[in-house]
Order: sequence, then C-alpha cells, then structure tokens
Amino acid sequence: MPSDSVISDKIAFLKQVALFSQLSNDELNMLLPDIQPKIYRSADIIFHQGDSSREFYIIYQGKVRIFKVSPAGYETSINIFGPADVIGEFAAVDQLPRSATAKAITECVLLLISSDLFLERMFHLPNLALGLARLLTAKVRWTAKYAETIAQYDATGRLLHILLLYNEQFGKPIGENRSELDLGLNQTDLASLVGARREWINRLLANWRKQGLIEYQDGKIIFLDLPRVEAERDTRIEANRPETVW
Repeated sequence: MPSDSVISDKIAFLKQVALFSQLSNDELNMLLPDIQPKIYRSADIIFHQGDSSREFYIIYQGKVRIFKVSPAGYETSINIFGPADVIGEFAAVDQLPRSATAKAITECVLLLISSDLFLERMFHLPNLALGLARLLTAKVRWTAKYAETIAQYDATGRLLHILLLYNEQFGKPIGENRSELDLGLNQTDLASLVGARREWINRLLANWRKQGLIEYQDGKIIFLDLPRVEAERDTRIEANRPETVW
C-alpha cells in the first residue's frame, strides 16, 4: 500500500489538472485506483488518428504533440501539451475513432484512465462532469485562438503568434526581454504548425536570426527580443489583408 505522503503527493498533482480541480480530496482518493502510469520514449506514438482505442491520458511528465495527417501524408500540428494537461478525452467521451495522432516529444510519463471507468465515475461525481465541461471549453477557446491566426495573419505571422502562445505556457525567461522555449521540435515539426514545408522554415529561421529576433538551437526557440518579436507578428496582420477593390 502506498504511504500517506505518496497518496498526498498524487492528490496534490491531480488538483492541478483542470478535469479534477473541483473534486474533493476524498473524491480524488476514490479515483486513484483507476489511474495507471505508462512511460513513453521520445518519438513514441501514444495513439494514431483513426484508432478505435478509448482510454485517455493525463501528462505527468514530458510534452506531447497532437497532429493530424492529410490523405497525402502531410502533418498539421494541432497543439502541444505538457504536465497536468489531458489528451485523448474526445474518443473516451464520444466513443468515435481518434480524431488525431499523439506523439511524445520528450520522454513522458502518462497517467492512463479507461473510458468505461471514467464514464462510470462521472455518473456518480457531478463535479467530474463539470470539470470535463471546463476542459472541453478551454480546448474550444484554444481552437478559436488558432482560427484567429489563420484569419488575421499570413504564414509568418501565424508561426510567430503560435510560438508566442507556447512561450506563455512553456517559456523560460533568460534575461531582459529574452526567453527560451524548449518544445523539442525539429524544423519539419515547426513547419507542421502552419502547414508549411521545412525548406521555408529553414529560410525563415535564418532570416529571424539575421534580424536579431529569434534563434533556433537543437529544438529550442530563443526569443532574443520579445517586444520586437511581438511587433513583427503584429505587422503580419497588415501583410495578410487583401488589397481593396474599391
């Protein structure tokens, strides 16, 4: 049996998860037997688009990239998730095939919960259903932000905007107006954030480095001057506006 301190640590972590944030300690303690840890290495596939699997996962350690694959085989990244985030809950709720693929960016420890157990618990724990509603609402809000980048920015602006959003979530300050964003993404992965090709990303990164805006080092994005990066992003709104026809 785990010690009281181990149980306390597990409950403290679950309280950081939006899905469980409204549950009491006793309710969270009831859920602990339902949760099974699973380790994934970097680049491991957690689930594939189209899979019929139903379990969902809480990220305990590491980062996971969610992406869709086109019929031609091109990847479009949807989101990147880190500790205390939930992935795979759509299939657990609607019982449909996976809508996207999940891939470990780094070595990950994920906490697995089966769909059947989760749905059974939700019938008896109203606050769990409320937590699910809030989780799904937060993901809809992210989707709305992503849609905004498509509508307002050109491809360069979209990439800058998305990187700045991830910097708010995962970035680490390294000096005045400087920040390091370690997503562990290669240039092909970065291209998939905006549906571009790797060659375009390579040229863009070289151009940003010459301008003193951003450096790319072994999967890390270094923002050299955050106010200038934000200003450059904002200029891309103008770049995407069509010329008037009147």
